[in-house]
Amino acid sequence: MPSDPSSRPVVRLRPKAEARAIRHGFPWVYADELVMDRRTQAMTAGTLAVLEDAERRAMGLVTVNAASKIVARMIDRDAGARVDLEWFKTRLAQALDLRARLYEAPYYRLVHAEADGLPGVVIDRFGAAAVVQPNAAWAEAHLDLLVEALVAVTGVEVVIKNGTGRSRGLEGLPEETLVLRGALDAPVPVPMNGATYMADLLGGQKTGLFFDQRDNHAFAARLGKEARVLDVFSHVGGFGLAALAAGARSALAIDGSEAALALAERGAAAMGLADRLTTRQADAFEALEALGAERAQFDLVVCDPPAFAPHRKALDAGLRAYERVARLAAPLVAPGGFLVLCSCSHAADLAQFRASCTRGIGRGGRRGQLIHTGFAGPDHPMLPALAESGYLKALVFRLDA
Repeated sequence: MPSDPSSRPVVRLRPKAEARAIRHGFPWVYADELVMDRRTQAMTAGTLAVLEDAERRAMGLVTVNAASKIVARMIDRDAGARVDLEWFKTRLAQALDLRARLYEAPYYRLVHAEADGLPGVVIDRFGAAAVVQPNAAWAEAHLDLLVEALVAVTGVEVVIKNGTGRSRGLEGLPEETLVLRGALDAPVPVPMNGATYMADLLGGQKTGLFFDQRDNHAFAARLGKEARVLDVFSHVGGFGLAALAAGARSALAIDGSEAALALAERGAAAMGLADRLTTRQADAFEALEALGAERAQFDLVVCDPPAFAPHRKALDAGLRAYERVARLAAPLVAPGGFLVLCSCSHAADLAQFRASCTRGIGRGGRRGQLIHTGFAGPDHPMLPALAESGYLKALVFRLDA
């Protein structure tokens, strides 16, 4: 639904709100920073409004959701911008230009929310298909325009709406997964780092595949040649299949999802390496403890768990969980082998995560060198003013002989 700049409402910062941070690129306004009068509280979720500072100077165009902790999101520094089909095409074309320079094949994150100028919007591309996550009320309200622009700019034939996850709940949006354009009846094969992954775009976790780990998969795979590999929290075989593609002797993939492991097996079969992959459906912590009791050893061990600290209230418990993973995984690494530990928690910064991992390795009776620190790939750009957009950390240790 196009927005008429002449009829937009105005929302205003409180006198003591930090207007400087917003002018310097911070894209969010919290509920305690905005004048929440009855007019503002009555706005339909996703309303476009002009944001003013306490002196009534326009700061830009925001989307408003009075029911959200992030009550306003900056969508355009031009308060008079018209959010129509051409506006969406321009944003998507800019995003596409970056990815086309980075990757030869069209398999990547096309839109990474605020960092690509589309707050709360995630779009992952899988060749001729794309999965859209409209995680903010304004994106839900403008979904038809977004999809029309996406098809026009990229030429994708299948568009899926993945309306699941914690973010939508915080915005007051329902959970649903829909095919908006085209048809899809099978997992999509995705070539990456020489491996083949099978992505379930309709029923898989998140959008079906985690493109953010691409560079970390590649680095770990370099260490896995001729190695015995353990991939814990493996999903559809992320690290394990990349290592097999690079010449690993074997890989054991452990995950709690039978469906994800079945896709890992299909990926290995597509690579002609089914005989080198073993899968085990189990609770990851229980599996690590069992392997420890067996005195199992691997040349490369990777643990890539879900977010243990998705928000600040969960931080302490999350850091203890990361420490426990490291403590249980470290004894499984053969002398001189490698341990890769990952975190996708927004609330845990790099220093906190590294400290937890180091403590865990020590309590596991091992010592070692930190040889590499990895982050999300460049198709997941970071907005410098928004620390939350740089969430992924991967630490690679070479443990003592």
